[in-house]
Amino acid sequence: MEKPKRILILGPESSGKSTLAEALAQHFQEPWVPEVARQYLQDLNRPYDFEDLLHLGKQQMRLEDEQASKAKSYLFCDTDLRVIQIWSLHRFGKIDPWVQEELGRRTYDLILLCAPDLPWQADPLREHPLPEHREGFFEQYLQLAKESGISYRIISGNAEQRVRTSLEAIHAMG
Repeated sequence: MEKPKRILILGPESSGKSTLAEALAQHFQEPWVPEVARQYLQDLNRPYDFEDLLHLGKQQMRLEDEQASKAKSYLFCDTDLRVIQIWSLHRFGKIDPWVQEELGRRTYDLILLCAPDLPWQADPLREHPLPEHREGFFEQYLQLAKESGISYRIISGNAEQRVRTSLEAIHAMG
């Protein structure tokens, strides 16, 4: 049996990642991997620390592996360890060695990189509403996508345009 193609959806806060992941999963009738950080941080009742990021990364990868076992052709991943890498460096100036090692082991077939061109949606868990912050994080994700060697496509526009562009990229993958 052929492994499902893993589609990674990346981007800064409030760039439509979850909406896109869910829409693509529904379109293909395939599973998606929601971001575990949201529920974890809501339940934390304190500011997150360096160790929390490692815990989040491990939970995210465990959920991704669980969902991969249910996928036939595609698995849509709403985030990966690159998010942990960027936030870890941003907040704490370092990355846990496990995150670095696991980043080297995990592979994806396509990265859909969501541009921060959607209106900011306030949320207590989001930290950087200013356009220049969102653009700065986007540039970091873009650099990681380029360095990954994985085919990537920048996704922008309204929800319909994002789905249409994503479908084109997925079909072009073969």
